Amino acid sequence: MAGGQERILKRRISSVQSTKKITRAMELIAGSRIVKAQQAVHAAVPYSDRITEVVKDLGASGGGVASPLLTPRPEIRRVAHVVIAADRGQCGAYNSSVIRAAEGSMKEQAELGRDYSLVVVGRKAESYFRYRNFRLDHVFTGFSDRPSYEDARLIGRAVTAAFLAEECDMVELIYTRFVSAGSQEVVRRPLVPLERDVVAGGDGRPDAVSASYEFEPAPESILDALLPRYIEARIFAALLNAAASEHSSRQRAMKAATDNAEELIKNLTRIMNRARQDSITTEIMEIVSGAEALQSDHATHGEVFDTPISLGDPE
Repeated sequence: MAGGQERILKRRISSVQSTKKITRAMELIAGSRIVKAQQAVHAAVPYSDRITEVVKDLGASGGGVASPLLTPRPEIRRVAHVVIAADRGQCGAYNSSVIRAAEGSMKEQAELGRDYSLVVVGRKAESYFRYRNFRLDHVFTGFSDRPSYEDARLIGRAVTAAFLAEECDMVELIYTRFVSAGSQEVVRRPLVPLERDVVAGGDGRPDAVSASYEFEPAPESILDALLPRYIEARIFAALLNAAASEHSSRQRAMKAATDNAEELIKNLTRIMNRARQDSITTEIMEIVSGAEALQSDHATHGEVFDTPISLGDPE
């Protein structure tokens, strides 16, 4: 019985050791990708800052007053939610946190009598909402861990076209913002219509000390062409933050799994050693008991043969 238990424990320890190797490898891979994801986030900042400055300069010069992307709808009947999750799991609560925030946002809008529109990024979000029979208007998958600007362009065109066609009256962006390697937070940001403070200020302000700009063609035309690019830049920044957050969450999850595997191996090894010790002790006790029984048997037979046999008095 003890030998069978020892074999079972050995197989369990071997299985956990194989799992530990996999989780350790995934932890190292995620750790190496965090650095690249952070570099991508920082590399996108100058472009985002520059396009923001240009948009503000155009707005200060009189453009964008009548732009449909800057005009709030008098009545909001449908809200589009752009939910950015991951294509794969094994990253802790990363996907569930984003999905939970999206469900909370849709519930809030439903209480206000507003319909929803879902634009999901990542297979995990797609499978979750599709399994629960939510209506999915656009699905983008296959690039959550390494997004490109072209991916952001496709998403931006989809939500911009839906807003301009009045298929939705507001667009909200839901993603995980990368704060540091140990801290990420799920955020909800309005995307369309753009806030008026986006085009407020700039070098065109009367109190600003700067050179005057002459725009050709008119500032309104340039701004109409530039605002979709600004939306794409914001989506691209959200994708990069989400990718960095995904790698960081996966690294922490795999490290926790590796640590748990090590602890489980220690516990199973301790149990196996105890079972082996119990087996050895039982065998020793059986040998000792057998030896004592044999010695007692010999002693008993010796007493029988040494006892004189009485044949009675001779007549």
